[in-house]
Parts: sequence; structure tokens; C-alpha cells
Amino acid sequence: MDEKAMSSESLHAPRERLSAEAIALHQAIASLREELDAVDWYRQRADDAEDPALQALLRHNMREEMEHAAMLLEWIRRFDRDFDHYLRTYLFAEGAILAAEAAAERKPSPEAAETAPRPGVTIGALKEG
Repeated sequence: MDEKAMSSESLHAPRERLSAEAIALHQAIASLREELDAVDWYRQRADDAEDPALQALLRHNMREEMEHAAMLLEWIRRFDRDFDHYLRTYLFAEGAILAAEAAAERKPSPEAAETAPRPGVTIGALKEG
């Protein structure tokens, strides 16, 4: 099996119909999912291990996977405008997460910002009364 076929096993549409941006984001999300799975596996194995040295090694490996996940999340934030919006809204928010959502819903979404009329100068404003 060639590399392209392997990397697209979880695509939900034919690869040739997807934009380069959709494929890049898919690759990052799939990789993030794998890193988070690895964090979970290492944590469970560390909790289950009886040898303290093995526990320490597994927790060290778990933290390495957390680092990788954080790097991918930052790449996703920089790459995708909508992810950027939501990550800026919820990450490090003070207080209840749902309170942050309620406050965010009072602000325009990225979609609203794309379709909102842009302020500008009109000829009518320059005419003398």
C-alpha cells in the first residue's frame, strides 16, 4: 500500500475532491488524536505498573506525548481561523467554561465577521446638505 493511501484511510471524502488545506488539517487532527491516545495509554500503564522506575519512565513518556499534542494544537490554531477563535475563547478562560461560552455567544462568530458589512466612506456622506 502506498503512503498516500495509508495517510488517507480515515478521510470521509475522496482525497482528490479535498483541498490541500482540508488534507493538512486532517493530518494534524489525526496526529493530535494519536498523541492524545498515547497520553491516555501511558497514564493507564503508569497507574498499573508496580515498579516505581517503570512508572516514572511511563509518566515521562506521557509528558512527551503531551508536548507533541500541544505543538499540534498550536499548529492547528495558527492554520485555521475558526480553531483560533474558539481556542482563544476557551483556553485559559477564568471561571466556568460554560460562562465563557455564554459571554462568547454575545460576540460575533468568525462566520459573522466574514459576512458583516465593512465600514467605509460613502459618497453620500461627502455631499453637502
